[in-house]
Amino acid sequence: MNQRMPISRRNLLLGAAATFGVPAVLAGCGSDQPATPGKASGNSLGTVTIGSNASDEVPKKSLASVLESFTSAQVKINTVDHNTFQENINRYLRGTPEDVFTWFAGYRMQFFAEQGLATDISDVWREIGGDYTPAFKAASTGSDGKQYFVPFTYYPWAVFYRKSLWAEKGYEPPATLDEFTALARKMKADGLIPVAFADKDGWPAMGTFDIINMRTNGYDFHISLMAGKESWTDPRVRQVFDTWRGLMEFHQPAALGRTWQEAAQSLQQKKTGMYLLGMFVAQQFPESERDDIDFFTFPEINPAYGTDSIDAPIDGYMISAKAKNVEGAKALLKHLAQGASQNIATKLDPGTLAASSKADTSGYSALQKRGAELVSKASHIAQFLDRDTRPDFASTVMIPSLQSFVGAPNEIDSLLAGIEKQKANIFR
Repeated sequence: MNQRMPISRRNLLLGAAATFGVPAVLAGCGSDQPATPGKASGNSLGTVTIGSNASDEVPKKSLASVLESFTSAQVKINTVDHNTFQENINRYLRGTPEDVFTWFAGYRMQFFAEQGLATDISDVWREIGGDYTPAFKAASTGSDGKQYFVPFTYYPWAVFYRKSLWAEKGYEPPATLDEFTALARKMKADGLIPVAFADKDGWPAMGTFDIINMRTNGYDFHISLMAGKESWTDPRVRQVFDTWRGLMEFHQPAALGRTWQEAAQSLQQKKTGMYLLGMFVAQQFPESERDDIDFFTFPEINPAYGTDSIDAPIDGYMISAKAKNVEGAKALLKHLAQGASQNIATKLDPGTLAASSKADTSGYSALQKRGAELVSKASHIAQFLDRDTRPDFASTVMIPSLQSFVGAPNEIDSLLAGIEKQKANIFR
């Protein structure tokens, strides 16, 4: 979901530690940050610990800056790279987790709430609820009607490009898939790789699947498929992969050996013409070039659905069921829910938008304003494939399956049969 780091030997060590019952984030490979703030005026609630997946430089700095103004307790952050945190979250929460942990809204939040691994924060929501829209509250609510999550920031997925390059070449945003394909052919003729693409980390290709599925079959079918209620051998799913296969010739080659950061850098360097990714693509551009970034929503495929749906994942915070300092943790979540706190984050991280309706958006960059407008116009907002389905299905089935497709896009039937067989064993 989705600013993640590539798997490394360090990640493998963490995974091995988790396998033998050592909580992944506490296995000695995380990056402990000193307790903050060091102000003596407050700290009446002791120390609150945070297990954080904000491992990239920009979001890591953003969180640290937000916490500087929290004086009710000291805060100790244990930062672990994004992929490792996500892959080991279940073992982590069942082990000895920190009080507060970074996580995702929607199905991903509900899954751990249902497992009894999160603390009910409905009392927190009685204080902060007026600062959020009903949609954000719904995304923070478990199947039992209680709240378990505080939204912090979110970001839309769209097709990003450099305005200066497009002006030079005379390119225009496409409105339909046919126009998109024609534009890609023109880019190819102009010596550009049309579509930046990377899937070394396993999750970026999920965004491509999501948008083609929602454009082809609509939001309701997509969400039902993610919930295990539809068959992966359904002709409608095959059509998604057929459409995607037809676009592969325009994708950056050797994607399984490339990180999203490297693909974003190719866009920044004007080696590629466009890139379907979250708005955090801006992190890979120098500040002086961020005004040159623009985007369009992925074009229409099926007129019945148009462009009514997008992915716009919500990142935020939860309290673990095993939290040692629940009072301090709830105070921290109230601080993170403030519009002023989120403003600090969105100013430092150009690829995010504030979740609170009380946040001051007047300081948004042109890109952030466009992002907020895109989300406000969407009829349906998905959370991203690995957040809209079971964590085990996303990690053990969909990551390898989509990487297999990227590597061999002609093997669709056997691929979908394999996904369906594994799905049946997971969704019982």
